[in-house]
Amino acid sequence: MMRKGTTVAVAGTLAVVSGLAAASPLQWQDNSLTYLYGTDFEIDPKTQQTFTLEHASGWNAGDLFMFIDSIQYNGRKDATGNNSTYYGEIAPRLSLGKLSGQSISFGPVKDVLLAGTYEFGRGDIKNYLLGPAVDLDLPGFDYFQLNTYYRHADTPDGSRGSWQITPVWGYTLAAGKSDILIDGYIDWVVDNDGAGPHANFHFNPQIKYDLGKALDWKAKQFYAGIEYSYWKDKYGIRNSRDFDTNQNLTNLLVKVHF
Repeated sequence: MMRKGTTVAVAGTLAVVSGLAAASPLQWQDNSLTYLYGTDFEIDPKTQQTFTLEHASGWNAGDLFMFIDSIQYNGRKDATGNNSTYYGEIAPRLSLGKLSGQSISFGPVKDVLLAGTYEFGRGDIKNYLLGPAVDLDLPGFDYFQLNTYYRHADTPDGSRGSWQITPVWGYTLAAGKSDILIDGYIDWVVDNDGAGPHANFHFNPQIKYDLGKALDWKAKQFYAGIEYSYWKDKYGIRNSRDFDTNQNLTNLLVKVHF
């Protein structure tokens, strides 16, 4: 019942956003393609190349973020015999301020939202997340979101869900004639009393130099830099002496916005 209820709630959120977006003008959008190369991954093959297609947009009803990763294992195979995989997320958020037509700001809070996410990938990965969120106005930050979800995996064993806290941020620093953009997120899946996957913590920032602006091209269009990934108990698998699931690595990154 919990799985069905969560599925219906997220599906309803997606349907509402889709309907409102069709009837409301688009406020802004950004699309990008990222290439990543890194080694020292845990659980999966050590060396990976990833192409990521991202979309972010703002609508009169809220906002939408989605991406899909195409991951290559450089000739190696994972535990299921695949030499590549894919993973994606669709994450709409409904803004109470936009829907009501009135400001819901107080203190550092700019807006209150209802956030949903659908996670999917190879191996029949299907996770559904839904919960409250706030946008914060913090000094120096381009944006700062704090999303809180109840997450549930669509698994045959009917494992009980858990809570997830996901801050998302962007911060720009001047660097000579160009800029350095530091953005990223944290996914913290809170312990669920031994039911389902173990609690885990994923810190995933990107540090990117606006190379396009430095070369006198269009600003905020072509970046080069790194992506850092620290993941404690990756995939919710408890780290042990015999099986290391704590990931700590740096990817090389190139990103183009269009």
